[in-house]
Amino acid sequence: MEEPREELAADADERPEAPDFEALTPPEELVRGDRTRDDFFDAVLALHSPATANDVAEIAGHGVDAAREYLDWFERMGIVTQVTDSPATYERNQEYLNWRRVQKLRQEYATEELLDLLKTESERAAKLESEFDVESPDEISLARYASETDRSIEDVWERLSAWQTARRRVALLERALTTKSGDGADLQSAV
Repeated sequence: MEEPREELAADADERPEAPDFEALTPPEELVRGDRTRDDFFDAVLALHSPATANDVAEIAGHGVDAAREYLDWFERMGIVTQVTDSPATYERNQEYLNWRRVQKLRQEYATEELLDLLKTESERAAKLESEFDVESPDEISLARYASETDRSIEDVWERLSAWQTARRRVALLERALTTKSGDGADLQSAV
């Protein structure tokens, strides 16, 4: 390699020591594989309570200004709703997300397949209902049920989560099976 011309070379005062390459931000953190929009969308999906743009930016791993722009866009699309003004807080719009899932189910599955899925999930929900001997998972206290049945809290939590998931799937599948002329938004699940 050719040395630079003398006037272009740094003297000893300009470069007392080599840079600390370990202190530099790793390239994988500078260049992310996912798109920024996807990062913010994932952050919004992770919300369980109203959050500020700062909160969403932190979850997404991006700046607050970008968070505000995406939250504004997501609100116009119906993905989030603004809950308060000062400070502005947002929450995910679960009804919109459910509607999107129903549309996807309708696109990806034939009626017969949806009926089979509904039968499977309904049977699963009924089995779990009979296991707990109550009508809703909301009626169960994790700690009390675990103690009364001599099961671990983790085991009870997993079974209750499976029951809640089955019930949600039944509701979505029922909505997907409603006639395409209506959106099924007023349909109440039998579970």
